[in-house]
Amino acid sequence: MSNSSLVLNQIQEEVQGHRKSEYPVNPVFLNRWSPRAYSNQKVSDADLLTVLEAARWAPSSFNDQPWRFIVAKTDEQLAVFHQFLNEFNRSWANKAPVLVLIASDKTRANGDANPAHTFDAGTAWGYLALQAKLLGLATHAIGGFDKAQARTLLNVPDEFDLHAVVTIGYQGDASLLPEPLQQREVPNERRPLQEIIFEGSVPSK
Repeated sequence: MSNSSLVLNQIQEEVQGHRKSEYPVNPVFLNRWSPRAYSNQKVSDADLLTVLEAARWAPSSFNDQPWRFIVAKTDEQLAVFHQFLNEFNRSWANKAPVLVLIASDKTRANGDANPAHTFDAGTAWGYLALQAKLLGLATHAIGGFDKAQARTLLNVPDEFDLHAVVTIGYQGDASLLPEPLQQREVPNERRPLQEIIFEGSVPSK
């Protein structure tokens, strides 16, 4: 059975005991989590483009599709990305074979401001992460990076907002992580559904 079939049909062993849905959902939603350990296995161009193709089909306000993806996959490109990651994230993300900086265009095609660009870029990230999991790939979105340095090093224009650096690769052995991170290499839980749903209005405290 393929990795994608396992993701679609059953809860993976590493997730059992850590995650349980309150209502039935496809297992891919529970199986997708954000590990930090990566193996040295390369990601094929075909799989990487499939992941980005899924993100391309995310919905957006007025179909503006404001998301942009700056991809690093060669040693030279990755070395540039490593420069603007903070020290903590660089300690584990430097093993990932692919890094993608997610940005979004703040203006619409007619020049008007696009107030939905961040919301839409986040949706594209979600599509990307789920498609990666269906291919047996791990992803982890990183917010800890120097945006000003990234903008300079990657020649990112001012009209693009920078959101996150995403690691993409095959999950590796947690024992290869720095020791403080090894204990954290497990799928995390979520708040109970009743804590995040308000029917009709938000109740007064």
